[in-house]
Amino acid sequence: MTGQQVNIESILAVLPQTQCGKCNYPGCRPYAEAIVRREADINQCPPGGTATIKILAELLGREIKPLNPENGLEKEKHIALIDEELCIGCVKCIKACPVDAILGATKQMHTVLAGECTGCELCIAPCPMDCISMQPVMA
Repeated sequence: MTGQQVNIESILAVLPQTQCGKCNYPGCRPYAEAIVRREADINQCPPGGTATIKILAELLGREIKPLNPENGLEKEKHIALIDEELCIGCVKCIKACPVDAILGATKQMHTVLAGECTGCELCIAPCPMDCISMQPVMA
């Protein structure tokens, strides 16, 4: 492996793997690649927050910066919850989920695999029934 690949893999190990796009990249790998190329700063990931920024700064020998508020604010982890009584089985949330954390079939109720959901919120907007909410993760 080249040094660049090692850096990308090291960065990926630190990023939260939400694949949410809040960093303005289509997922964690493209963001990690941009960090290595110095096209993106290390403070663009709201789900990773301050802890991720500190680790990336140490890993890369860069200055710690506050989270860029233009990408969102740091908040506690949440996961999606589908109100199965309201769900019409349109599969739009399934198509939107970047980590395949939603199970269901056309015209059947859908459910979220809590252990797989990253809390990216990408399933909410396409839902025509407004039956998806975000719930805090219970410790």
